[in-house]
Amino acid sequence: MCGRYASSRKPEDLAEEFEIDRARAAESVPEPLAPDYNVAPTKSVYAVLTRPDGPRDLRVLTWGLVPFWAKDPKIGSRMINARTETVAEKPAYRQAFAKRRCLLPADGYYEWYPTSQVGRSGKPLKQPFFIRPKDGSSLAMAGLYEIWRDKDKADDDPTRFLWTCTVLTTEAEDEVGVIHDRMPMLVERDRWADWLDPERTATDDLTGLLVPAAPGRLEAYPVSTAVNAVRNNGPELVEPLPLDDVPDGVPDVPAAP
Repeated sequence: MCGRYASSRKPEDLAEEFEIDRARAAESVPEPLAPDYNVAPTKSVYAVLTRPDGPRDLRVLTWGLVPFWAKDPKIGSRMINARTETVAEKPAYRQAFAKRRCLLPADGYYEWYPTSQVGRSGKPLKQPFFIRPKDGSSLAMAGLYEIWRDKDKADDDPTRFLWTCTVLTTEAEDEVGVIHDRMPMLVERDRWADWLDPERTATDDLTGLLVPAAPGRLEAYPVSTAVNAVRNNGPELVEPLPLDDVPDGVPDVPAAP
């Protein structure tokens, strides 16, 4: 799964990287999000999307998808990930997969590996890893978005619509699969336009756009357990853990820089 990630880039930088008109991005995001090195479910996140008959845009969404038919928006906290293998079939995701796809930019994401050390609970202590592109580019995570209408709010209430999203996941590539067997589904640059195109609705066509990341593109390294607490936030969370502090039993993965 993908339950935590980092997103520190400015909207103008994302607009350039994801080929979005800067003026439009500035209009869509009048109040930029602060750099977040510990993005957790229900937080506000950036998403790249294309509305019908509109240009590519940058929006701020809430992480945790709320289907348009949901009676209670709290359901979103349980819908942060959608499995690529079944996303076209599940009622909660089926329509969004067909019509409302997006890219969720990230610096990288976190996964936890159970070590040989045991905590007070008697369960293995888990070592967090940060996984990111080796070339320093953004991860373009495949996502879906929904627009939920709060029927208790007036038609002229600007807060009546809730925009939410979920991250698609897939089997992890061999090198990072040692840490966790699932990872975010990444969309390569040459497939961005097709993935975001709301006019493409055929299931076979869309699933054909989703292919695992090229082996060797990502690097992973242990980081501080401070990331375990959502209240902790800062660039120090993605700094490589000194080798002397890495607990026994941690797997050998692509080396940190």
